[in-house]
Amino acid sequence: MKAVAFKRSRPITDPEALEDIELDVPLPRHHDLLVEVRAVSVNPVDTKLRQTEDPLNEPRVLGFDAAGVVKAIGPEVLNFAIGDEVFYCGAPNRPGSNAEFQLVDDRIVGHKPKTLSFAEAASLPLTALTAWEMLFERFRIPRDQPAEGTLLIVGGAGGVGSIATQLAAELTELTVVATASRPETQEWCKLLGAHHVLDHNAELAPQLLEKGLAVPEYIFCTTQARLHFRQLAELVAPEGAIGVIEPAAGPFDLAPLLRKSGALHGEYVFGRAMRHDHMMSAQHRTLEAIAHLIDSGRLKPTYTEHFGTINAANLRRAHAAIEGLHVRGKIVLEGF
Repeated sequence: MKAVAFKRSRPITDPEALEDIELDVPLPRHHDLLVEVRAVSVNPVDTKLRQTEDPLNEPRVLGFDAAGVVKAIGPEVLNFAIGDEVFYCGAPNRPGSNAEFQLVDDRIVGHKPKTLSFAEAASLPLTALTAWEMLFERFRIPRDQPAEGTLLIVGGAGGVGSIATQLAAELTELTVVATASRPETQEWCKLLGAHHVLDHNAELAPQLLEKGLAVPEYIFCTTQARLHFRQLAELVAPEGAIGVIEPAAGPFDLAPLLRKSGALHGEYVFGRAMRHDHMMSAQHRTLEAIAHLIDSGRLKPTYTEHFGTINAANLRRAHAAIEGLHVRGKIVLEGF
């Protein structure tokens, strides 16, 4: 089968940063689905792994988001059958989605939204799971119930921010305030449902005051947490909560947050899949809920750029765009 991999850490301008290779088609075991990959999207974690993992004993296939068709199943699979169209976010301890076929545990897979193309569906899983788990499992914000307060989403135009903004605007009664630094990304946040948009390149407290907004009870920092954390700890409401998703974001000065009896939450979307714990199947249920929201018109995919077929040259272009920190929404690739 065709695949794209890297063998050693290289700058993305180097043709060897990502290379086209051939691999054997894997065989499913236990809870595995063998998925024929139809489309993928690219995330910042792909670029970070490519930059830091060196040397490797064998070629490493990256890619986490995917949508495709089930071609074979393991003996312990319960919720899927051959021919099902699916979407999912894979795990870093298994070969990735930048390949014609991929094995993925059925407990972290959802049925693809019926109203979406494979490319549209591939833009969703990692960001939707991350946003859902932070908002509704870490922060424990009530869904579809009256609730007062303000949610600040730092980096509202990025992949995770784009979904978090929609989920909060659609499923909660909170005032949703997103941040973005350019006119086009600020407009994007408004289109996704943000009630207000601030510029995270400037101090946030004066902007909240100018708009007559209350200090936020919840702050979801989706990007550059190390840069923003002190300001956010001083800004969050007493007994409020800050959420971060970057594994290498700290260390943080927690004193301003502790003085408010505030909470700090971390979200690592791959944790359940890598631990194989009793909460693993929660991601299957969340993706099923996301698909229902999509098909009922309450949520929309966030892909903004289609980079063509899945090959090394196009993936290098996608990695370069993400490393440039100017991506709005998600980049997708489709077919081999």
